[in-house]
Amino acid sequence: MILVTGFQSYAGRSANPSELVAQALDGMRVRGMAVKGHSLPVDFQRVGRALPELIDDLRPRKVVSLGLWPGEPMIRIERMAANWSWFELPDNAGHRQNGKVIEDGPDGYLSTLRADAMKAAIRAAGLPCRQSGSAGNYLCNATLYIALHHCALGHPDTDAGFVHLPYLPRQVAEMMDQVAEDGQLEMHQRADVASMCLDDMVDALRAGLDVA
Repeated sequence: MILVTGFQSYAGRSANPSELVAQALDGMRVRGMAVKGHSLPVDFQRVGRALPELIDDLRPRKVVSLGLWPGEPMIRIERMAANWSWFELPDNAGHRQNGKVIEDGPDGYLSTLRADAMKAAIRAAGLPCRQSGSAGNYLCNATLYIALHHCALGHPDTDAGFVHLPYLPRQVAEMMDQVAEDGQLEMHQRADVASMCLDDMVDALRAGLDVA
């Protein structure tokens, strides 16, 4: 089985594409394996408990976590997770983590997914994709670290990784309206207006999972 997680919306955003993609993939079968889509709260403490419990209960062969990266214009496969968080924004519980993800954990982990093959498959499907050496400092990096750490300790046959997604087009449209209404910035001062439609994100993840 393949576990795909996405996040609920946060910071006043109308939706989180990662949650919608996880929901769309839920129930599919890839290479004979069922895909289980699950929504995670944008809450550092709860993710630290919920994700290991999910892995223990479901015992998936692959864990692919998804998250939003505002301004990213394409599918972005993360290669590593750092044992450090620095939340510029509070999570949905009001918490701003500044410190280690897991106190006694190693400094970092490399993703165990077949990132090169996933990138090639997504591009072969006609969709833009790149790899990244940093999952950031927010909950996405923490989630990847938690998954890799838990699998390293108790599920050595389970591969885990993280994929960042762009905004949905409607989110960018809403943001452009808000910028115009506020009258504080000119649109060219915003660097986070890239987007991708939901169907393309789902197709990209399906292609990636097929070779993961």
